[in-house]
Amino acid sequence: MQKSVLIVEDEESIALSLEFLLRKEGCAVACARDGTTALQMIAQGAPDMVLLDVMLPLMDGFELCRRIRADPALKKTRIMMLTARGRENEIARGMSLGADAYLTKPFSTRELMDTVRSLLGGEMPASPREGARP
Repeated sequence: MQKSVLIVEDEESIALSLEFLLRKEGCAVACARDGTTALQMIAQGAPDMVLLDVMLPLMDGFELCRRIRADPALKKTRIMMLTARGRENEIARGMSLGADAYLTKPFSTRELMDTVRSLLGGEMPASPREGARP
C-alpha cells in the first residue's frame, strides 16, 4: 500500500528535494508552504507522515505538531521535524509536543530515508542507491 507524506516546508529547494526522494521511494507526496495550509490539507485526509519544518509562515511547526497530536483522528500520523533549529531545548520541545523524530538541517539523505522507513513501519523497500537497512 502506498504511503502518503505531507511535506511542510517553506523553502522551495528543500521541498522539491524531499518530494523527489519520497516519490522515488514510492510515496504519494503533497506539499504545503505554511502551517495553516498544512492544517487544511490534513483535515481533508490524514497523511501517514508529516515532514515538518519549525520555522514556517502563519503557524510554526511546533504549533502545527501540537494541533496534529491534539486530534485523536490523527493519532497514527507520524511526525518528523526537519529544521535548522537544533538546540537541545528545541529538540526537547518538538519531542514533547509529539514528534516521532527530529532531524536537524543539514541532514544526510541516508539518515532521512532510514528514519522515514522506520517511522512508516519499514514497509517501503530500500532504494538501491540508499542500500538496504541491516
